[in-house]
Amino acid sequence: MNKLDLIIRNGQLFDGTGDDRIKGDIGILDGVIVQLGGSIESDAKAVMDATGHWVMPGFIDFHTHYDAELEIDPSLSESVRHGVTSVVVGSCSLSTAVGEPEDIADIFCRVEGVPRSTMLPLLEKIKTWTTFEDYLEHLAERPLGPNVSAFVGHSNLRMNVMGFARSLDHKIRPTQSELKEMKRQLERALDAGYLGLSIQTLPWDKLDGDRFRSRPLPSYYARWSEYRQLTRILRRRKRVFQGVPNITTKVNVLLFLWESVGLFRPALRTTVISLMDIIANRSIYRVVPWLSRFFNRLLGADFRFQALPNPFDVWADGMELVIFEEFASGTEAIHLNNLAQRAELLQDPEYIKRFRRHWKSLFSPRVYHRNLKHTEILDCPDKTLIGRSFFDIAKSQGQDPVAVFLNLASQHGERLRWYSMVANDRLKPLERIVSHPDVLIGFSDAGAHLRNMAHYSFPLRMLKLVRDAELRGEGFMSIERAVHRLTGEIADWFRLPNGHLKVGQQADLVVVNPDGLNTKLDETYEIEMPGFSGLKRLVRRSDDAVPLVVINGKTAWEKGALSADLGKKPGFGRVLKPI
Repeated sequence: MNKLDLIIRNGQLFDGTGDDRIKGDIGILDGVIVQLGGSIESDAKAVMDATGHWVMPGFIDFHTHYDAELEIDPSLSESVRHGVTSVVVGSCSLSTAVGEPEDIADIFCRVEGVPRSTMLPLLEKIKTWTTFEDYLEHLAERPLGPNVSAFVGHSNLRMNVMGFARSLDHKIRPTQSELKEMKRQLERALDAGYLGLSIQTLPWDKLDGDRFRSRPLPSYYARWSEYRQLTRILRRRKRVFQGVPNITTKVNVLLFLWESVGLFRPALRTTVISLMDIIANRSIYRVVPWLSRFFNRLLGADFRFQALPNPFDVWADGMELVIFEEFASGTEAIHLNNLAQRAELLQDPEYIKRFRRHWKSLFSPRVYHRNLKHTEILDCPDKTLIGRSFFDIAKSQGQDPVAVFLNLASQHGERLRWYSMVANDRLKPLERIVSHPDVLIGFSDAGAHLRNMAHYSFPLRMLKLVRDAELRGEGFMSIERAVHRLTGEIADWFRLPNGHLKVGQQADLVVVNPDGLNTKLDETYEIEMPGFSGLKRLVRRSDDAVPLVVINGKTAWEKGALSADLGKKPGFGRVLKPI
């Protein structure tokens, strides 16, 4: 045999199927696993001793918004350093695949918390692709860090066919010729290798820009009859339907479940966000999974919730946070892009009454609990407030907590940085969620909400959750099953050609040091992002947990350092297409 490129010796090998781990070596040559298990006698250009470490397939992050970052820094190193070797873009009906640059920036920037001042000039400068097929070819030419797969974003598809203004009008339905063109473009995109279609039915996600600012996304304006014209194609071709339910209604998630049903027809692979133990409604994580069990077991559906294996917490700069889009007066403030005008509004007595009424409404649907006791000021020009909650400050001043929050947000704007927990704050419910058979472990939103959320390391936090329970003598899932949930289960459901350690398969793998799965995984940092004009991204990092990441047989991350070629030279990630 030729001299191998890399041998990883003496590791505990998890193949991504859920089968028992084995101890042995892995040999890699020309980007492919050529030997697995046992002792490899061949020589190699590089050798790693993985004694005491876990060796497993690279993690798959199937819900990201890296669409913009791929054009700026295709290394996607924040995910790679945590062992993620494959990502999926085009989520939540959004992508950069089709549309004019201004249209794309309008649908993307405010929703995903990506600076318009960076994204729009970039697209205006570099965007040469015009079709979904062109876009995949463009990605294939990028020096990708991880592998990349994509959904067709329905908002892009709709505005591209109907025109932006027409796609944003409830009274206008697509003509028969427009529907025919949408179906044609979807078919061609699937031919090119897209995973499926993503849609958006929640009105809280709003447009950026000046032309149609604060309207919902184009996908929201579609009727289910339009979605069904497209899901028939997905069903026939065994592709994936990804969606964001409209939780302002009580029946919308049932529409997704019904669409997935396989009685007298093929089941439609359907996945939606997100199953969480939200503080605002402690019953959801118990009740909703019963629906998926009923539909999947008795009605032949193929439905999966997306779920994070860690607490869901958020950071905000003033009012720059998506939770304020949940109600009209919050949107009213964020609608004002001029921060001086916004500050003036927040001081208006009539607005304060309106905001307080919406904030405290018991009957309005919500994800955020709106309990200002559960907040902490992290930074503020008034340093005496740091470490305190808005509720505590209000109590000490004899004022209403909502009025105190609005006053501080008006005074300090984005210099007021604060923190709050939203969901998954209780251990046992979280363990129950990640164990549920109708869950896919994901929904990191990587590449979006850059200052607000830090879930890039969710696979490591999943492993920590499972290992911690095992060490307590309260194991609820084997490590083998946890690895399967992060790798092979996702790959098999999305029909991706990876997710396993297998001879003959592309060598995408991660070595995990179990001793590094510790409390450092919970620590947050603000790290400057290359190409984003000094913007600092919120991240969690624990580099001790991952000694080695290999993508397509090449070392992408080793002992706390990224490869100098990652994101600069080809040969690492590639565009992955369903099999």
